[in-house]
Order: sequence, then structure tokens, then C-alpha cells
Amino acid sequence: MFDPRIYRTSLVVVALAALVLAFSFDNQQGALSSRLAPDAFNGNNVYASMMTFARKYPDRSPGTSGDDNVADAVSRDFKRFGFARTTDTFSARTPAGVRTLENVVGVRAGMQSGSVLIIAHRDGSGSPSKAGLSGTEAALSGTATLIELARDLEGETLHRTVVLASTSGSQGTAGAIQLAQKLGGPIDAVIVLGDLASSHVRQPIVVPWSEGQQVAPSMLRNTIAAALNQQAGLHSGGTSLFGQFAHLAFPLTLTEQGPFGAQGIPAVLLSLSGERGPAPDAAISSADTLTSVGQAVLSAVSALDVGATVPAASPYVLFDNKVVPGWAIAVFVLALVVPVLMTTIDGIARALRRGYLVWRWVLVVLLAAVPFALGVVVILGARLIGTLAIAPPGPLGPDVVPIHTSGTVVMLVAAAVALGSALLLAPMAVRFAAGSRRSRDLEGSVGGATTAVLLVMCAVTIAIWLRNPFAAALVVPALHLWLLALNGDVRMPLAARVLLTLAGLIPIAAVVVYYAATLGFGPLAAVWAAVLLIAGHVVTPLQVLPWAVVCGCVLTAGGIVIALARQPRPEEMPVTVRGPITYAGPGSLGGTKSALRR
Repeated sequence: MFDPRIYRTSLVVVALAALVLAFSFDNQQGALSSRLAPDAFNGNNVYASMMTFARKYPDRSPGTSGDDNVADAVSRDFKRFGFARTTDTFSARTPAGVRTLENVVGVRAGMQSGSVLIIAHRDGSGSPSKAGLSGTEAALSGTATLIELARDLEGETLHRTVVLASTSGSQGTAGAIQLAQKLGGPIDAVIVLGDLASSHVRQPIVVPWSEGQQVAPSMLRNTIAAALNQQAGLHSGGTSLFGQFAHLAFPLTLTEQGPFGAQGIPAVLLSLSGERGPAPDAAISSADTLTSVGQAVLSAVSALDVGATVPAASPYVLFDNKVVPGWAIAVFVLALVVPVLMTTIDGIARALRRGYLVWRWVLVVLLAAVPFALGVVVILGARLIGTLAIAPPGPLGPDVVPIHTSGTVVMLVAAAVALGSALLLAPMAVRFAAGSRRSRDLEGSVGGATTAVLLVMCAVTIAIWLRNPFAAALVVPALHLWLLALNGDVRMPLAARVLLTLAGLIPIAAVVVYYAATLGFGPLAAVWAAVLLIAGHVVTPLQVLPWAVVCGCVLTAGGIVIALARQPRPEEMPVTVRGPITYAGPGSLGGTKSALRR
């Protein structure tokens, strides 16, 4: 049904796009240099403030008295060191429910436009261990460093305005979202101070990811990395090529640089324990280590203050220390769709000439997506009636919101609705598709369904590409492999068809496994986290809908493979017409007598 010649000819487009991609590689931007000696930073002050806050206010859950008391202390220190302080009180969703939170902002004006924003969250929960070494102290290291930065910048002449911000609601990034919406003026760069005190280092310690496709520019990343290497002897590791694609395809970050990066503002997280944050029993490093890390932060702030303007955050991938821009990858991904799309269009014409009801099967494929969409509707309905009111406006790490009874009920109901609707719609859809005598036989059903699946897959891939080319790249392997696996005209063992069909889904499954391993999710916790993302509108219904259609294509593809396994092999027909191959006339066993005589 599908003409391989059209497929091979269309690969010319892929070759041209690959050529464009190869010539799009660019060098990384270098690090900015500092003009301020960072020796003024005192790690002993950081250590003392960190331990004092942790012992006096071990429970700093968002909106509690402990959280508010630390906010008051930070506000007093900002005023004492000459920063113009403001507070922003607002209501937001947190893992503990809707709470009244407070952001404290200190501003020291510079001589020119633009600002450098340094953020540290102060909220948390837990209690110190007997030795006084636990994750609650490490979580406060950013706040203590923020206060010391205010001390060190007192009296300094600044080129750019320096803004210090203490936020609450870090789990779910409610405070950072509010700050990004309320903070005015152009922001040149954002540094989020996470865990600066853990003795165990988990890479990457400079995290550039956002809640969108935007990635912090290499200039900002290299500036922070160079300061860490020079002052603290710490090497900032990178992320694998697939890990970068995963973050761009499904943007997900747990920390507070995310809302700023999604707006195109250059923003990074600096955390010795990486994006996951300190463990509850994390051991605290010495005051000397706090001094060296703090000096690196002060050096980076000075470099950003006097250096060139940092470019805006944008989509790109680092490959072999080169920058591959997002637009070149988007062009290449779209070119990969072209061979399958052109072959499918030709296949539709062939199927229609054979009398297959392709358009009816297109509706069947779309109906197969309905059960997945209904599961999402159940989750959104649970949010509306208050069953999942705990869902915050940002992603959550594992075990931040444990799975409770109502959450379990919601997941079970969503699964039951999806499964029940699939069982109900499947026979109805097949009867609807078999609308003619020609389409009722097995060959007609398989031919029409195969063409419809590939058509819908091409359409939904382009729809995903328009919003996120990196996400579309995860679907492209299925397009090419299914073109062969679902083709009934190609004789192939059942095992090979199954393997090819499943192989097309490997990139999507690999992204799920990557996030689970990187952020520490177990299988059930990963499902629960996905439910909270939908309930918190971190992932909108319009973003979920194309993937529901992809799931419908997967179900239909599985049905096609089963149908092909049931299809009887064609019997060899007896030879009834003589031709060049079956010719048995004079000369078939050698030369004729007349020829032999000559």
C-alpha cells in the first residue's frame, strides 16, 4: 500500500535539514570576569545564621510562624545593611493547602538600568538531629548566604541594581511565581541560591532548566561555573544529550529559577545537592567550605554587575561543547516528518482506490483517544470539587505530598473511567468503521486502519511540533517504524512487528525513566506526580490533548498488529499462464536443432 520510492525520495529533505543543522553549531559564550575581591565574604557568619535559624525555627512550613519569623529577621538585616526593603503578602496554594505567604525584597540601586536578582527560599520543615546536622540547616544555607551578601554589598558602588529576595512556598514555586509577576524593571540575570552547605555534591550544581523550553544562556552558566571553580575548586558537571532533550521536550524543574526562565529571563539554580535538594540527614560542610562557595557567589554577582548584558534564555542544546540552537533542531525534526507524511498521503490515495474507508478509521483512531481524555477530565473534576485542592502551581518532588486516600480514589476512578470507556467504545468504533462490504474483510480493515493511524500520527506530531519541536522529536521514531510494522503488504514475523511497534515508543518511555531516576520518583510516585501536575494546571488540558491522541494511535496500532497476526497467509496459486519464467517451449532446455547446425 505504501510506495517505498516516495519515502526514499523524501529523504532528500532530511539530508538538507541535516546539512543546515550541521552548520548551525556555534561556540559557547565565555564567562564574565569580576572586578570585586570576594574576600569580604565570611562563611562563619553564614554558618552561625544558618544554625541559629534552624534551631529556633525547625518548622518553617509555608505561612507558619517559623516562616514568618525568619522573614522578619531577613527584613531587619536588609534594612540594617542599607537595602530598600519591601514585603509582598499574598495567598497561594502550597503542599499544605492554601496559605498566606510573604516575599521579602531588598533593593540596592545601581547607576544604570538593569538588575541582578538573587533569590533564596527560607521555608521548610523538619527538626535538627542530635548532632545538629540535618537537611533543615542545609536548606537554610541560601537564606544565610543572602544576608551575608547584603552585608558585603553595603556601601559598594554598583553599576546594576542588585535585588535580594527571600521567598516562601518553595515546594511548588509559589513564591517565585509571585515574585516573577510582581517584580518590575528589566532583570539581566537571576541566581537562585539552593543548598550551599551539604558535604555531598550531586551534579549538576548549576541548573539552567525552566518551566518552558527556554534554557539559561551559556554566558550565565559559564560565569557561575568559573567562579565556583576559581573560588571553591568545584567543577560544575553538565547534563547528557538525552537529558537536555528530556528537559526541553517535557519542561520540568522543581526549583525557583523555573518561572523566570519560562519568561525568557536568564536564571540558574546554584545547589550543591542538585535540583533534588538536600537529603533529610544531609551532613553539613565546614565554615571554610561555606566561605569558598559564598565567595564564588559574590564573585559571580560582581561579574554580572560590571559585565556585558546577558542574553535572554532560549532553547538550545550543548553538544561537544558547542551550542546547537533550537531553531535548527526544530527544522530537522520537521524534516523527519516529511518522508512519512508524503508516503502516507500517497497511501491514502491507494487505499481510497481500493475502497477502504480511511476517514471512518480516522474517527476510530480519535475515538481511541477519548478514554485517556476522560481520565484527565476526572482529575480536573476532582480539583474543582476540592478533592485535589493541595495541588500547587508548580511541580513537586517525591514524597512532598504523600499519596492519601482521596488521591488514591481519584487515580482509581480515573483509571476505571478510562478502561470502561475503552471497552465500551471499542466494538462501537469497529462497527462504525466497517461501513462497506469491502471494509468488512480483514484486508480492508487493516489497510484502512493503518493509513488512518499514520495520518493521525503525522497530524498530531505536527501539532505538537508547533508548540514544542523537542517533544515532537520523541514521536518521530514511531512514525518511521510504524510505517513498516503496520504495513500489511510486507511479509514479516509477528515478533518483528511487535518489536518495531514498541521500539517507536522507547523515546517517550525513556523520558519518563530519566525524570524518575533524576528526581527520585518511584513508579507509583511518578503517576501521582503526573496527577498533581494536571490538577495544579502546571500541565494544561491543551497540552495533554495531543498526547491523548498519541495514546489512541498506540491502542489502534496494537489492534492492527493483532489483526495482521490473524490474517491468513496467501496460498501459492497454480501456474495457469505461461510467461518468460514458465516458458517450456523450443529452446528452453538448450539450443534448437537449427541453431546447433549453425
